[in-house]
Amino acid sequence: MALGDVGKLLLIAGAVILVLGGVLVLLTRLGVTQLPGSISLSNGNFSFFFPVAFCIVVSVVLTVVINLIVRLRQ
Repeated sequence: MALGDVGKLLLIAGAVILVLGGVLVLLTRLGVTQLPGSISLSNGNFSFFFPVAFCIVVSVVLTVVINLIVRLRQ
């Protein structure tokens, strides 16, 4: 992989992270702090939070983005 390709990949990854951050900020301002399907447990001074639905959404978005990148490079 040439250095120019690595640079393009870093730019694309940065753009994706920027968009995801913007979406998260927008969702928070709209009042969505947790997606349905998140696991939240608390007991005394122990708390555990695992965002299952968010992980699935991020997985789908990254799968689509990576597939688009691979198809555009061919």
